[in-house]
Amino acid sequence: MRDSQSDPRRLFRPGQMVRDFRAKTVPRERTALAIWFWEIDRVLLALIIILVAIGLVAVAAASPVAAIDRSTSDINVDPLHYFYRQLMWVGVGVPVMLFISMLPKEELRRYTLWAALGFTIILMLVPLIGTNVNGAKRWITIGIQFQPSEFLKPAYVVAMAWLFSLRERDPGLPVVALTGAITALIAGLLMQQPDFGQTVIFCTCWGALLLLGGVAWRWLAGIAGLGIAGVFAMYFLYENGRQRINDFLGIGGHPETGPDQTDLAYRTITNGGFTGVGPGGGQAKFRLPEAHTDYIFSVIGEEFGLFACIIIVLLYLAIIVRVLLRLLDEEDVFIILASAGLTIQFGLQAIINMGVNAHIFPSKGMTLPFISYGGSSMLALSIGVGLLLAFTKRNPFMDGKPRAVRWSGR
Repeated sequence: MRDSQSDPRRLFRPGQMVRDFRAKTVPRERTALAIWFWEIDRVLLALIIILVAIGLVAVAAASPVAAIDRSTSDINVDPLHYFYRQLMWVGVGVPVMLFISMLPKEELRRYTLWAALGFTIILMLVPLIGTNVNGAKRWITIGIQFQPSEFLKPAYVVAMAWLFSLRERDPGLPVVALTGAITALIAGLLMQQPDFGQTVIFCTCWGALLLLGGVAWRWLAGIAGLGIAGVFAMYFLYENGRQRINDFLGIGGHPETGPDQTDLAYRTITNGGFTGVGPGGGQAKFRLPEAHTDYIFSVIGEEFGLFACIIIVLLYLAIIVRVLLRLLDEEDVFIILASAGLTIQFGLQAIINMGVNAHIFPSKGMTLPFISYGGSSMLALSIGVGLLLAFTKRNPFMDGKPRAVRWSGR
C-alpha cells in the first residue's frame, strides 16, 4: 500500500498552493475595513498624508503673518489662530477622504454626477448672493463661508469623464459639443467673479480629457485656438487680469509703487537659501499678502530652504506618477479618464501655485493643495483625492501580479 505522505501527487497541489498563499497574505476577517485596506493604494494614501503633515507645519509658520494682518487696535488675533483652524479642517477633511475612498465606484459615479449638477447651480447663484472678498465675489455664506468652484472641480472632472466614456458605446454622440457647452458655461460664470485661475484649470482639464478620449486632432487644434483667443480677450476685457499681467511683465509700472506680489514672493522664497533661516525665523514673509494661502510656498522656502521646496515638488510628482502607473493595467475607460482628470487637476493647481511663488506665472490667487490654509480648499481636495483613491482601488487577487490562481484551472 502506497504511503499517502510520500505520494508525489500530494507534493504538487496547485489549488492548495493558492489557498495557502491567500491564507498567508489576506486577513481571515472579511470586514469592509479589511477589504478596503487590501484594495486601497496605500502608497498614494501615504504620500497624501505626508503632504497634509507638511501643510500643518507650513501653516503654523505662516499663521503669525496672517494674524498680524487681521489684528486691529480692538482685536488681537492669536499668532497660531490659523494653524488651529487648519488643524480642525484636517480633522474633518481626512475622515471625509477616507470615507469616500471606501464607497463603491458605481455609487460614487452617481453621487458625483448629482454633485456636479448641484454645484453648477450654486455657482450660478454666486453673482446674486455671493460674498465679496478682496474685490472678488467667489464665496457664498450660509452659516459657513465656502467657495462653490472648489467643490465643483472634482465633480466636474468625473462628470466629463463619464460623458466621454459614453463614446465607447456610441461614437455618434455629440459629446464634444455637450461637454464644451458645459465648460463654456462654467468658464463664463467663473470669469464673472472674476477667477481666471480656476477658469484655466477647468478648461485645461476639459482639453486633457478631450485628448485622452481620442477626439480628432482638428477638434483639439480648434479648441487650442479658442483658448489662445480667450486669453487675449481676458487681457483686454478684464481690468484685474490685465493689471496682474502688466505687473508681472513690468509693463506700465511705476517704480514708486514698489515690487508686486510675485516679486515679493520670489524674494521671500530665495531669502532662506538652500537650508532656510529656521522655523519662525523668517522676516521677508511679513511683507507677503496672504502668506498662509496663496504664498505659503514662499514661506516654506524662506524658513525651511529650497531643499524643502524641492522635496514638496517631488512629492507632487510622485503622486502624479503613482496614479498614472496605477492606470497602466486599467481597462475601464471611465476609470481611466476620471482618475487621469483628477490627477491633472491636482497637479495643475500645484504647478500654478508654485509657479506664481517662483515668479514664473502672474499672480492668480490659488492655493497649494493640502498645504495652503483654507476650509473650502481642504474639504474639496479631500473629496477629490477620496474619489481618486476609490477609482484606483484594485483587488490584488483579480488583477494584481499574483497570477498563481490560474494554476487551479489546469
